[in-house]
Amino acid sequence: MKMKWRMLCVLWAVMALHAMAILIFTLGFLLTRTELPHHSTCSDAFKDSSCLSHSPHNPNLNSTTEYEEESRCWTKPVIGKLVIIVLDALRFDFVAPSSFFKEKKPWMDRLSVLQKLAFGEESSARLFKAIADPPTTSLQRLKGLMTGGLPTFIDVGNSFGAPEIVEDNLIRQLIQNGKRVVMMGDDTWIQLFPHHFRKSYPFPSFNVKDLHTVDNGCIDNLLPSLYEEDWDVLIAHFLGMDHAGHIFGVNSIQMIDKLEQYNAVLERVVSVLESLSGRGGIHENTHLLVMGDHGQTLNGDHGGGSPEEVETALFATSFKKPPSPILPELEIPCKFDSERRFCISNFQQIDFAATISALMGIPFPFGSIGRVNPEIYALALNTWSSKSNSEGLNQCELTPKEWLLSYANVLCLNAWQVKRYINIYSISSTIGFSSEDISRVEDMYMKAERTLTHIKDGSSYTSKTDNLSPSSLRSQINAYSNFLNSVVELARSKWTEFNLPMMFGGMGIMFISLFAHIFAIKWLSKACGISFGPSGNSEISLGLVFAFFMVMIRIGSLFSNSYILEEGKVAVFLLATTGILMLRCSMTRQNMCHEAGLFLTLVAIVRFTIEIGLSKQAATSAFLHFNSSWLLGIDISNPAWTHIFKLLPILFLMLLAHLLYKTITNGSSSVISKIVFIGTTLSYILIAFYWACDNSILCLVSYGIGRNTLPRIIYVIGFGQISLLTVNKMFCLENSVLENYRTSLVSDSVMMLSAWSSTVIIISGQQGPLVALAASLGGYCIVRFHDLEGSGNGSPEVVSVNPLSVVQWSLFAVCLFFCTGHWCAFDGLRYGAAFIGFDEFVLIQQAILLTVDTFGFSHFVPIFGLPILLAAGDKPKGCNIARLSVIYMMYGFITAATTTATLICVTIHRRHLMVWGLFAPKFVFDVVGLLLTDVLICLATIYFLGRIKDGPVRGSRKER
Repeated sequence: MKMKWRMLCVLWAVMALHAMAILIFTLGFLLTRTELPHHSTCSDAFKDSSCLSHSPHNPNLNSTTEYEEESRCWTKPVIGKLVIIVLDALRFDFVAPSSFFKEKKPWMDRLSVLQKLAFGEESSARLFKAIADPPTTSLQRLKGLMTGGLPTFIDVGNSFGAPEIVEDNLIRQLIQNGKRVVMMGDDTWIQLFPHHFRKSYPFPSFNVKDLHTVDNGCIDNLLPSLYEEDWDVLIAHFLGMDHAGHIFGVNSIQMIDKLEQYNAVLERVVSVLESLSGRGGIHENTHLLVMGDHGQTLNGDHGGGSPEEVETALFATSFKKPPSPILPELEIPCKFDSERRFCISNFQQIDFAATISALMGIPFPFGSIGRVNPEIYALALNTWSSKSNSEGLNQCELTPKEWLLSYANVLCLNAWQVKRYINIYSISSTIGFSSEDISRVEDMYMKAERTLTHIKDGSSYTSKTDNLSPSSLRSQINAYSNFLNSVVELARSKWTEFNLPMMFGGMGIMFISLFAHIFAIKWLSKACGISFGPSGNSEISLGLVFAFFMVMIRIGSLFSNSYILEEGKVAVFLLATTGILMLRCSMTRQNMCHEAGLFLTLVAIVRFTIEIGLSKQAATSAFLHFNSSWLLGIDISNPAWTHIFKLLPILFLMLLAHLLYKTITNGSSSVISKIVFIGTTLSYILIAFYWACDNSILCLVSYGIGRNTLPRIIYVIGFGQISLLTVNKMFCLENSVLENYRTSLVSDSVMMLSAWSSTVIIISGQQGPLVALAASLGGYCIVRFHDLEGSGNGSPEVVSVNPLSVVQWSLFAVCLFFCTGHWCAFDGLRYGAAFIGFDEFVLIQQAILLTVDTFGFSHFVPIFGLPILLAAGDKPKGCNIARLSVIYMMYGFITAATTTATLICVTIHRRHLMVWGLFAPKFVFDVVGLLLTDVLICLATIYFLGRIKDGPVRGSRKER
């Protein structure tokens, strides 16, 4: 068998080992919690719970008729109708008064109608800081809100194709208990609950460039629905604010416009509800909730666990006249603003399902572990359902003692339900909770039950509650609250069931793959006489030792959460360290000093772009607004500077086209190279024209003309170039490669990179040309450094590979990933890039574009550019396949080693507080990057070895 096919077999075998290891480890690490098939029913509490006998409105359980038992269910309904308005990606500072924050921002105080209601003297309203559980993708947040459980990380994979929720949930309980639910807005609700709504008005949600379709659909259906009586719960999910954040960021005109639009809509909604809330009106007992499912960063992203992402807002109001007081008996802590005029308390989103169930008088979802929020319950508890009242709903004022007793009994049912779920979960689940955890939970529940028994024995429990003291009721409430809080803490710390044997098995296979890498490298180096030092007499060299330490330092940094957060800066630091070593060698040998200086300057610029997030915003926003003093006092409000910075990407495109022309014409004069150059140049012109249309001065046509056509033409040109090069390689065998080794290899690499460049650049946005130019200059410097260690004393006949150059190439690829505005978290994905050239969401189509945007500069470009390293210097022409394969094996080994370190890291930190917010996303990005690296290395090896004939092996008969 020829050597190149042997090498391909090794690469495929290693890729298979990686896939097997990742699959096994993932099955052990990202297991979802067990979703139980049980559902709560009204009869459950009457059969198994003693809480109903303590109700102030039903003191004698034995006197309860069958009709009253069936109509009442677990709790009596507190409200008649419920309007839920979800504002997707609602940041807390969008709603809270600006006096809560150190600095006032342009987007603050825009939702003034909610502030007026929440802090008005004659208003029965309340504003909360709502805390979500990460990951903060919309699918998981909706699922968590409706089930009352904690999100499972594995559901992130379903964020673009939500499966139906099969476990018990709030929507199912509403429908099961005769409540009519109407939904409008984000079509994710229809995917989660496909056959639940009496009426639904879904609108497509995945086109992040569309700011208005979903919102306009909500507005058109929401206001007319408020005048109808054919619903009990109305849900309107607005999405424009989330899309505006993804595309333009928080500090943008589009975001301000959305907030003002929402404020106007909420004013109309409140006006309609107030006008129909009089006695006998259809909204006499209607409750309004305005809430966010999660927050967003300043860049408009979400998915992780940062405070900006998990902190959102919840506004609750009742339209009763006079307004019901918020009772202070429980002394709930809250945070005052700087002027101590307003106070806002926290609301855990895990409490949403239990709270709404208590308000609507339905059973709590079976898997809910949240607690009924006392403030929202008190806000609504001025209305009780009464079958004896001909008007159906009867308003009454509750004394503090009555309110405390009512809430204590609701918490009794709440705690009973959670205890029931924990017991059944531990029995039904594969692993469940440990005996120590169950024992601790049992003790806290028994303590709460003993408190209840003590109170029951010390009073008659009559409906007038004359013998009950507020302090005893508070003790009972605190006991139940402590139990419920302990269960949530236990679930947050140990919810996911880790299968350690499978995790260790996956890590073991990864170690086997690393040994396979090392074995293949040693085998090839011995077979072809390849040395890792300049002299050829030893396999140990300064470059090899230094490269080893660089890789080990990078691996060690992955075991710290703080270093993972600063991973881009760590990579820049290590790359700069190698650059300093190269500068020292250059100065010692008085050679390539200019390249060393250029490389260090480039690394400094990359460090700067990582710091300010150049690519996450337009060149005129993040780059200029980060610190204007760094730009020598440039007045960024001057429109002239805005247009100048919009011209810069076009100028960089022209420079790239010039460099491409010089490289291709110097390396090859074939027809294929000319076709590739013409196609790439045409694509650059179309990209420049595409961007020029965003500039009011340069735009030659209206915005709508050709906005999707131009990117599609560029994609077609790029695909055609890649296809042409591949066909030429596979079917046009060339026997003269050995005589034109350097020029052929450089030409092949540059042509493939140029074919990819136009697609990667347009998807990356206007920062694409800058990053492409940086990648070109960095690659040039690393290629020049490749022979620097042995340039002074190396033998010209030595076949060597400098490991330090491969490590530099790998570190530079990591830097480019962060330089392009990405990071290892789902809020680091630039979803807007997936819709460049398209308006409609198609999963495969958008997944490909998002992959190219995320990994284009960090994986596609570096891997197809690696063969250029072999063009450095005048080396012997033999054993071309082995040298190329060794470099690819070394590059793959570095990627596999860092991924193995990530696997060890997440195993060690599987109980860490940030496991789902930081370590798990890092794991996902690394394993996807490793698999993509394996695939690209195999494809690149096939491409570059397509017409290279095996050279003579050092020491063979032919050579002797």
